Amino acid sequence: MKLELRGISKAFGSFYANKGIDLVVEDRQIHCLLGENGAGKSTLMNVLYGLYQPTEGEILVDDKPVEFSGPGDAMAAGIGMVHQHFMLIPVFTVAENVALGAEATKGAGVLDLEVTRRRIREISDRYGFHVDPDALVEDLPVGVQQRVEIIKALVREAKVLILDEPTAVLTPQETDELLEIMRQLKANGTSIVFISHKLREVKAVSDVITVIRRGEVVGSVEPSTDTTELANLMVGRAVQLSLQKAAAVPGEATFQVRDLSVIDESGTTTLDSVSFDIHQGEILAVAGVQGNGQTELTEAILGTQMVTGGSVKLQGKELTGRSVKSVLRSGVGFVPEDRSVHGLIPEFSIEENMILDLYDRPPFAKGLSMKLGEVKRNAAKQIQDFDVRTDNPLNPASSLSGGNQQKVVMARELSRPLKLFIASQPTRGVDVGSIEFLHRRIVAERDAGTPVMIVSTELDEVMELADRIAVLYKGKINGIVPAGTPREVLGLMMAGVSAEEAMEQHHTEGEDQ
Repeated sequence: MKLELRGISKAFGSFYANKGIDLVVEDRQIHCLLGENGAGKSTLMNVLYGLYQPTEGEILVDDKPVEFSGPGDAMAAGIGMVHQHFMLIPVFTVAENVALGAEATKGAGVLDLEVTRRRIREISDRYGFHVDPDALVEDLPVGVQQRVEIIKALVREAKVLILDEPTAVLTPQETDELLEIMRQLKANGTSIVFISHKLREVKAVSDVITVIRRGEVVGSVEPSTDTTELANLMVGRAVQLSLQKAAAVPGEATFQVRDLSVIDESGTTTLDSVSFDIHQGEILAVAGVQGNGQTELTEAILGTQMVTGGSVKLQGKELTGRSVKSVLRSGVGFVPEDRSVHGLIPEFSIEENMILDLYDRPPFAKGLSMKLGEVKRNAAKQIQDFDVRTDNPLNPASSLSGGNQQKVVMARELSRPLKLFIASQPTRGVDVGSIEFLHRRIVAERDAGTPVMIVSTELDEVMELADRIAVLYKGKINGIVPAGTPREVLGLMMAGVSAEEAMEQHHTEGEDQ
């Protein structure tokens, strides 16, 4: 099936998320839509899937214009979509989830799940999915849940499948399996629109790469195109993709976590006796698939999560049981994983956000009065030092792009002497150019002798920054390994295999090849 978008624009008020986009997806083609977070990729696909109505332009299927008033129309036309956040009901079985909205019946409207089970087995056998129709979705690994979403689309006879950032929640091994599934789907006649910002994956599987920047197509290229050129297209300027950093010179282990445990409100252990040290002048990166205790770990250290056991010490002083304000004032710089909720007050000005945890202290305050001149001078310096793109520091933080918002948070946390720096998902939703800048600042803090902890679900980022890597799996440390540990070993550890077994398996596979 051939799919074509002509002059598609989508406006929200005066803001155009998409502007005049032309795109052709040929039959049996993997067409990648490449762009930074916020470039307009998902908006465009939501138009194609009927979730949004285009402000301008038209959609053609096999050269015939079509109009979609909702996803049902898109599915009827042969278009399926696997969203970045899965649309599954955890307490239902695979068959029940697949049947929803397309229920097979027998007799007087009685649900016939056996028809759905049979179709699931057929598709699973054809593509090697290994999905049990009667398994509860909540019991399935994330990678298998994604296969269920693909099966849902194939059961509805999708000829074009949209995959929106499909590798965001997968281990490296699951990612490789997904890319192979995509190749099989293509071989069996399915066209795929692959939305991504990960250059390595895009080059590995795509037939054509269309780059979107700020809502507009800036080029369509072959997958053989140089990685640097692709990055330059995405950002609009030359970008240094690899981080140049000297080897760490670790000092004393001044940050110590011992047997740290957290139990959530439902009684589930989300952090289970976690222990590690971080030395002055080194970066410990915490890797793992999202949802394995990373959020609880950083929040327990900061004091926003109730700790049920264990100890956190900085330079010999206990941090557990102290208020967030007290933890920060002890010399901890903290960049939260969700900047818009926990890192900034969007309605406050940029200069006010620069001093959120320092507003009542010299030089910004004297008694009960704020010294507005100092606030302004501080903002001007940080805006220059961190290259925050704004025309006025009095603008609200909400007026900034995601990358510039992250720079504001980083500037605030790194603008004072630190005894520990923690950054959770430090470059999530940030463009390639800003990633380059932020990584350099993180390494500079390490080189100044500060212990640094980075938490990231982006394995490329972990491998780029880390001096040592701790892998979290189901709330436990599954091993701490040196920088340079092979990607395949880290991927196995992220799936629960011990460091020793993962390394042995990696060596065995290397010998077999």
